[in-house]
Amino acid sequence: MKIIEVVADKGHADTIIGIAKQQEAEDCWLGPVGKDGRQTAHILVKPEKTQTVLDALQGILSGTVNPRIIVIPVEASLPRPQKEDADNDKASSVTASREELYSSIEKKARLDNNFLVLVFLSTIVAAIGLIEDNVAVVIGAMVIAPLLGSNLALALGTALGDTSLMWRSLATNLAGLGLAILISILIGLLWPVNVASQELVARTDVGLDSIALALASGAAAVLSVTIGLPSVLVGVMVAVALLPPSATLGLMLGSGQYGFATGAGLLLAVNIVCVNLAAKLVFLIKGVRPRTWLEKRKARQSMTTYIVIWFVSLLILVVAIYIRR
Repeated sequence: MKIIEVVADKGHADTIIGIAKQQEAEDCWLGPVGKDGRQTAHILVKPEKTQTVLDALQGILSGTVNPRIIVIPVEASLPRPQKEDADNDKASSVTASREELYSSIEKKARLDNNFLVLVFLSTIVAAIGLIEDNVAVVIGAMVIAPLLGSNLALALGTALGDTSLMWRSLATNLAGLGLAILISILIGLLWPVNVASQELVARTDVGLDSIALALASGAAAVLSVTIGLPSVLVGVMVAVALLPPSATLGLMLGSGQYGFATGAGLLLAVNIVCVNLAAKLVFLIKGVRPRTWLEKRKARQSMTTYIVIWFVSLLILVVAIYIRR
């Protein structure tokens, strides 16, 4: 359950109540009128109804002065809501609204000091774990690394046709990968690289199973955020981590092992392409799109273009894998 809190001119109160009734909200109540003439309305809705109510409210309030819409998660509600019938069970499985997804994912596209420090630290941890063949340390680096978030932000920006978010997430992704590879190269130059390390060599071998794993993990990542299970992302970070291949690529380049570096670079490219392709397809299937017709048209064009680009990139990588083998 969620509470949608609407602060708007008191003249919109009846319309807001009408939207709540039309969308079969669990409850709706009004607060007192403030000195500025605005009134607060609270609408208690099921998660799958959140997006529809938000779109309707934005439609009627778009031309008004100083409106405010706030979505508040509800931990528990009494009395308990009645059991939904079979038809309602088939409703949209997206429990996070477009606005909630944007708020949650957009912050992962920010290129700030915190992001760079996390990449720096996780790269050092990953490099040590790879060289020392310590799987626990490598897993720790996977969880620390923030690289998956910027790829999800890129996919969401494409789904919404938000070019600003796309460019910011792309810049963040490139900066993070570049920093990780650069630090790894320096470590490879200064620290003897143990090419017998199983953890290190494993990141230089790529096959069709790597593609299947990356596609499944990318889809799981987006599915987890759309249904409100962000804890699943930890498992995804471990399953299709971007940092260990990046660190392996840098270590191998720094130590002059160019054959191994090619394999690590290929694995990194496969993970990036597959995560983005799977994420975009899931956003498309789940119906995550902008609100207005013009924005939907723009988003549809960008989504089609980028899906084709990532799909063609995947085909090229498949060919490269066969050639390398």
